[in-house]
Amino acid sequence: MSRWPADDVLAGVCARIQPPDEAARGAAADRHATLTKPAGSLGRLEDLGLRLAAIAGACPPPVPREATVVVAAADHGVHAQAVTPWPQRVTAQMVAGVAAGTAAVSVLAREVGAAVVVLDVGVAGPVPAAAHVLSRRVRAGTADLSRGPAMARTEAVAAMRAGAEVGLELVAAGAECLLTGDLGIANTTASAALVAAFTGAPAERVTGRGTGVDDATWERKAAVVAAALDRHRPTAGDPLGVLACVGGLEHGALAGLILAAAASRVPVVLDGVIAGAAALVAAEVEPASIGYCVAGHLSPEPGHAMALRRLGLEPLLDLDLRLGEGTGAVLALPLLRCAAAVLGQMATFDSAGISPGSR
Repeated sequence: MSRWPADDVLAGVCARIQPPDEAARGAAADRHATLTKPAGSLGRLEDLGLRLAAIAGACPPPVPREATVVVAAADHGVHAQAVTPWPQRVTAQMVAGVAAGTAAVSVLAREVGAAVVVLDVGVAGPVPAAAHVLSRRVRAGTADLSRGPAMARTEAVAAMRAGAEVGLELVAAGAECLLTGDLGIANTTASAALVAAFTGAPAERVTGRGTGVDDATWERKAAVVAAALDRHRPTAGDPLGVLACVGGLEHGALAGLILAAAASRVPVVLDGVIAGAAALVAAEVEPASIGYCVAGHLSPEPGHAMALRRLGLEPLLDLDLRLGEGTGAVLALPLLRCAAAVLGQMATFDSAGISPGSR
């Protein structure tokens, strides 16, 4: 039985997702062999170009000039378990910062020429009405996952639908690349629970220090994750059930965004552990969708490395970033542009009049 009604936007998105084009990947590999450089000398930038060709189904792939960061924002009921020293009202305050263009992701996005939108799917407090703040609120924050399900299954679907709809709208408006961002105090706790549920790793191995919590808070946080997993016993084969029990509304929205990017054959650059956890949801819903993902960076959160290993993704950057917001994804965007540009603009040995023997 389908996870959603036949006329639901998610059903249509999932029906459109096809595996990346291996013929285009092969053509890109062949083209790299003809470019005026020693074979493999551009290292992982070459691998990235092959991935972009497979995503676009074209060689050379288009350079993703028009890019948008979708900062999915939501609050978490598990905040009541004192898993972070930050007050919950900070989520809404950070949304205001992004809307004003003063947040870190806003600054970095301006430097690389990317647009930023905030997708409010579940901020507990009021958020500013602004041109770049999209209100698709499912509920005012999740429930406490340590005491019951974080949300109803229908709410998990609604959050995914919101992300998918926004992704489709952005691509229709000209976005050639989507980037994930997130805002939500206590969201690393829910992310740890999701990663543990999908990978089978114990709570203490996937729970990190988030915003820099002390030892006592980390121990409490890991215990909360372990207790939630024991209470709900989520099954990886039921991604919507896992999301509903221990996830966040922003995880659902980002999973929907990933599915929309895959359906639209555009790359989606993942940020840190929140995006990694969301990608695990998308991978269980439609495994082919992960072929359209690029891991922007590696977060110090231990669950992120585990999520990326499960997804088969290798991060482009390792800068010890742990802010979230989409900062790591934004910093990786120039690498995507360069990888595509190399394939399309470098001279070949033939066009440059260089004989193979002179390499």
